[in-house]
Amino acid sequence: MDIYKTKRITKKARFDFVIDYFYHNNPNAGTELRYTTPYELVVAVMLSAQCTDNRVNIITPVFFEKFSDMSCLANAKEKDVYEVIKSCSYPNRKTRNLIGMAKMVQEEFNGIVPEDTKDLMKLPGVGRKTANVVASVIYNKPVLAVDTHVFRVSARIGLTTDAKTPLDAENQLLKYIPKKKRPIAHQWLILHGRYICKARNPNCNECSIQRVCRYYQKNITKR
Repeated sequence: MDIYKTKRITKKARFDFVIDYFYHNNPNAGTELRYTTPYELVVAVMLSAQCTDNRVNIITPVFFEKFSDMSCLANAKEKDVYEVIKSCSYPNRKTRNLIGMAKMVQEEFNGIVPEDTKDLMKLPGVGRKTANVVASVIYNKPVLAVDTHVFRVSARIGLTTDAKTPLDAENQLLKYIPKKKRPIAHQWLILHGRYICKARNPNCNECSIQRVCRYYQKNITKR
């Protein structure tokens, strides 16, 4: 019997199907933010908060030309940073956080972006999501960042149940996603949410995991 044709799919079976699908169909998924160094990724992820990756990718070439490394940014003037990033969301706050982040990395971490998420979260403007992105993308740590896309997609599919916060969703996801696949799992879910499982109009008819998706079973098959 095909367990995916029944309505009583176990949580593990749902995870197994989703992970297997993405593993075979998007094995090289990665961030769409453009970067070449840990410094550049930290900056890009901080800029991406409540801002699109496309917008960030327009800003960062100019930013990195003007502020080429951590030391340069740590010694930058707020008005100069603001002028470069003013087209993104919350430029005033991000300006202060970027300079503060660079100063702390210089003073407390010898200019090297830390690997540990707890150390990353000490940096101004770096919350749990940003820390997990940096730790997983740069250092391949077995952590999983939960942003709005991951939070929404996980709930729709049924990977999470009644998660009230990103941390709650993260803890539920970590129970079933193997450590080796956690770094890429964030990329799988975020890209799925960005291009298929969109917030307002999910493209369910184009989705290849609909057979295990709770949202599809509840809202589409009954039409």
